[in-house]
Amino acid sequence: MRHPMMILLLSLGLAACVERETLPSGSEDFADFCAACHGMSGKGDGEGAAALDRKPADLTRLSAKNGGVFPGTRVMAKIWGYTGVAPGRQDAASPMPEFGPLLQGDLVPYDGGDGIATPTPVRLVQIAEYLKALQD
Repeated sequence: MRHPMMILLLSLGLAACVERETLPSGSEDFADFCAACHGMSGKGDGEGAAALDRKPADLTRLSAKNGGVFPGTRVMAKIWGYTGVAPGRQDAASPMPEFGPLLQGDLVPYDGGDGIATPTPVRLVQIAEYLKALQD
């Protein structure tokens, strides 16, 4: 017969090894989904930018172009697709990719500056917060 305390300790040890999946950070998702065109600096100088008809936006100037206030709602509209582009299609004026994996998972309230807290996938919020930190 095994000692009950030993079984409890082994169970706790195994439980500690099985952690909840860690989400990528906003900077990691930015590197995976955005940097190819926008560059790691966010200035629109990524390796894929040369192949585009239109230069990607300089994401470090978003606040400067909005009176010094980070335009969170507009940013979220762009990266989440509030702009009305049908799923599976890209907007010819702004060829942003679909962010399918970023739309999955937990929702958190996100106020992009308009006073409305909208349930938003946490990974999109993390990217928006990362972009906010990149502002000049």
